[in-house]
Amino acid sequence: MRLTTAQALIKFLNQQYIEIDGKEQKLFKGIFTIFGHGNVLGIGQALEEDSGDLEVYQGRNEQGMAHAATAFAKQNNHKQLIACTTSVGPGSANMVTAAATATANNIPLLLLPGDIFASRQPDPVLQQIEQPHDASISTNDVFRPVSKYWDRITRPEQLMSAMINAMRVLTNQGETGAVTISLPQDVQGEAYDYPDIFFKKRLHRFNRRRPVDYELMEAVELITNKKKPLIICGGGVRISEAASAISEFAENFNIPIVETQAGKSVLPSTHLLNVGGIGVTGNKAANELAKVADLIIGVGTRFTDFTTSSKHLFQNEQVDFLTINISDYHAGKLDATKIIADAKAGLIDLQEQLMLSNYRSAYNEEISNVKADWQVELNRLYEADFDEIDFQPEVSGHFEKELNEYKAVLGTSLTQTSVIGKINETIDEEAIIVGAAGSLPGDLQRMWVSKMPNTYHMEYGYSCMGYEISGALGVKMAEPNKEVYAMVGDGSYMMLHSEIMTSIQENKKINVLLFDNAGFGCINNLQMGNGMGSFATEFRQRNKDTRQLNGTILSVDYAQSAAAYGAVTYSVRTLEELTVALEDAKKQSVSTLIDIKVLPKTMTSGYGAWWHVGVSEISKQDQINIAYEDKENQLRAARKY
Repeated sequence: MRLTTAQALIKFLNQQYIEIDGKEQKLFKGIFTIFGHGNVLGIGQALEEDSGDLEVYQGRNEQGMAHAATAFAKQNNHKQLIACTTSVGPGSANMVTAAATATANNIPLLLLPGDIFASRQPDPVLQQIEQPHDASISTNDVFRPVSKYWDRITRPEQLMSAMINAMRVLTNQGETGAVTISLPQDVQGEAYDYPDIFFKKRLHRFNRRRPVDYELMEAVELITNKKKPLIICGGGVRISEAASAISEFAENFNIPIVETQAGKSVLPSTHLLNVGGIGVTGNKAANELAKVADLIIGVGTRFTDFTTSSKHLFQNEQVDFLTINISDYHAGKLDATKIIADAKAGLIDLQEQLMLSNYRSAYNEEISNVKADWQVELNRLYEADFDEIDFQPEVSGHFEKELNEYKAVLGTSLTQTSVIGKINETIDEEAIIVGAAGSLPGDLQRMWVSKMPNTYHMEYGYSCMGYEISGALGVKMAEPNKEVYAMVGDGSYMMLHSEIMTSIQENKKINVLLFDNAGFGCINNLQMGNGMGSFATEFRQRNKDTRQLNGTILSVDYAQSAAAYGAVTYSVRTLEELTVALEDAKKQSVSTLIDIKVLPKTMTSGYGAWWHVGVSEISKQDQINIAYEDKENQLRAARKY
């Protein structure tokens, strides 16, 4: 079958299918595009001539569209994907951040960037970076460290082995992530006699790998010698669709469950054994149980530093670790006893073997007691107003003095925690919230009450600013019948919000809830909590006298920016206005944005966790020296793995 490389690629993508638990469907729903000279006459021509069943979407920013594709894959548990194609040079480079985001989160993402001429005859072609020491290097080589598989097609026939390998990685749940296939623009248009077998229907199966017997025996022996185990529910539980399996396991053996950011909303927050978020962004209840647990059972989790509180959280002298993970690499972390298996299959098989021992944990009232105590604190956070801000230890004389200025400039006394509480109470139970960076992920992991499964979509493996709005678009494409809300700070909004336009173009309504506290509030907390002053993290004018960024606070009407795209917008400064805006937004058929002015330093923090960050060993400032000594003391108490 004589086709160009690009035509063969599109035909191949149309023939990929996936089967999960006996259900079969197309693997690729469509392809996001931003055309330039590096792809429009190759992949662009192939799509125009015969796109098959692939839907073609028009992105606005290459990073944004790739984030949307990542969120689409995550929300539907890797059952279907959207590929992304860009031009050569800056178009390709814009996708590198999104590639890293997908790989960090183990989410399948196919990237098809254009590349410089394989023939090298037009060198240097427009947007080419020349390296005198290596003529084979192009912009696309920067994808190598952030991709799970990378290849460059310099001859048309190379496409066959490259794409078969690409599918291998994209459908391997233990080792998936970004896959980058670089396509030189001349090769895209070159023809080759491809064998028919390359275009046969290919069925990829979701492999529910089961544990081997010796793994189960070791796990049962470990558990039965422990009194107070704790289950950490990670994102792998969600991808495996193992909600019922983890719930039954916990109930049969009376073991509390805590959640990572990726594992939140696998079970409803109201489940009797679900204690909530764990770690640096976790709540008091989960962290208290983690400190006394003698066995940590990590299911589908990568044990990031936020989950483990930089290996400082688990303080029982006798604590051991057991993992159930499809990835051998992640399963082996913290020197754990390993079960290399799909989360659902592993839980079911382990439960069957553990039932034979009549095991039950030694917990009595501890689980219900910590949940009840946390509910009291949660209610306080929901109701806290400006005059009751006592949950931010970083509030210093600086902010006590400056908060009145913020109140005047922003025209608000709203606290971030009370706004989150009102949103949680007002939006529909089946609505999905999307987040990624700043202070909101911490507040949401602690405070958000998930009532329905898979309604909490947080990208926190890479914590990528700018993911929120693009991610909301991808989630809406995966769940078109549900309301989707992007929870975004003003800093992230300014980094990337152009896919609002794509949401309007595609008639995929999203709701942007923008928390404007006039600064990078999360990092301001970090610097001030470690002895620094407020330095270049508030949004202020440059002071003409001091030449520093400590002038007047910048006031921005973000509603106007979204209105320019055609979104319905609202400006909010009171809880009453917020309620009205949320209810009215539900009635709209196009994307909406609610510009919510909130005061800085009104988010949550702490709750018994510590985060290892770099602190200057030498400083002229006493507070930084104190912070360094505190960091060293915490390090001495942390476990070494």
